[in-house]
Amino acid sequence: MDFNDTTDETKFREEAFNWLSNNAPLKENPKDTWKPASEEEGLKEAKAWAAKLHEGGWACLHWPKEYGGRDATPIERVIWGQEISKFKVPGGYFEIGQGMAGPVMMMYANEEQKKRYLPPLAKAEEVWCQLFSEPASGSDLAGLKTKCEKDGDDWIINGQKIWTSGAHFSDYGIIVTRSDPNVAKHKGLTYFFLDMKSPGVEVRPIKQISGGANFNEVYFTDVRIPDEQRLGEVGDGWKVSLTTLMNERLAVGDASGPDFEEAFNLARGQDLNGKLAIENDSVREKLADWYCQASGLKFAKYRNISALSRGETPGPQSSITKIVSANKLQEIANFGLDLMDNAGILRSDDRDAEQSMYQYGFYGAAGLRIAGGTDEILKNIISEQVLGMPQDMRADKGIPFNEIPTSTK
Repeated sequence: MDFNDTTDETKFREEAFNWLSNNAPLKENPKDTWKPASEEEGLKEAKAWAAKLHEGGWACLHWPKEYGGRDATPIERVIWGQEISKFKVPGGYFEIGQGMAGPVMMMYANEEQKKRYLPPLAKAEEVWCQLFSEPASGSDLAGLKTKCEKDGDDWIINGQKIWTSGAHFSDYGIIVTRSDPNVAKHKGLTYFFLDMKSPGVEVRPIKQISGGANFNEVYFTDVRIPDEQRLGEVGDGWKVSLTTLMNERLAVGDASGPDFEEAFNLARGQDLNGKLAIENDSVREKLADWYCQASGLKFAKYRNISALSRGETPGPQSSITKIVSANKLQEIANFGLDLMDNAGILRSDDRDAEQSMYQYGFYGAAGLRIAGGTDEILKNIISEQVLGMPQDMRADKGIPFNEIPTSTK
């Protein structure tokens, strides 16, 4: 692994830092994050920031210029991510559209559609969501039941999606549906993009324990989608979905929140049974584990960066980063709340930054362990595709979808 920038990379890093310095405030510390007054205000501020990025030539760096990007190399994209992480800027609204829907449109949409939809997506003038998860299929995406039926030049969609981030403020969505239940579950899927304001689309926000409601249930009742909005061939939706999932796991691969350094500092200042927590053997053992995990993640990222600099594409090993970081965040958040005792669970609008950090980690880590593939799915990917172990037994393999036993038949 080579951790040093080349001459060109050094020049790019300086250019990125200088532009950011002239347009955004530096963070006071690594955990100093942008917090909007409300979701509505946040979306407004995030759109304004996205427009500034686009005007400056820093939006969707890896996209072709004709679609609103910069034609940057993968390693330049990594460098930009490292530099922008030093600044307090809006985020969290466009990752699905720009990070997942955009690449899928780039690969499967026709040229006319790319010119219509990608530039507004790059500028964040239009927001996109991803309509994948369903209540009855759990972590098995290929078990989805939302169906599509051909009707002339249109398709009729009926069914339900759930855990759809940002559906309530999205303009468009990418959706995978079942077009043929008479073949094996992975072979009867078809993929589309649709206008979220289409008649028959109903979005119901889900209130979360954190107080937010950024997830939604989305219902489809006789929703018509023109065939020209199909991405990929009929019955080939699983292949298109894998493109989306690969980008999703890269997007959610890291977990923001308290890490080893924050837990270490907390243990040095908190009392535990009459002594500082850092003196407790059990606490020291936990800290040692988290230090090892944090170091492993750091070098796994360096390995990915080195691969990118050589023009290679990181493979299924990106699942390791996601599964380790999500579990570590949950453990550290639980540890922090426990160590703060009653103060850890107190909540007020003006709670201090440290308490807030552990509370948000506690609320969000469980969801992060599901987002982009559950722990169990990712462990299968790692065992089969990284370690080369035999495939897990799959009782429904090759069986037509409508003949797979369920709890209702």
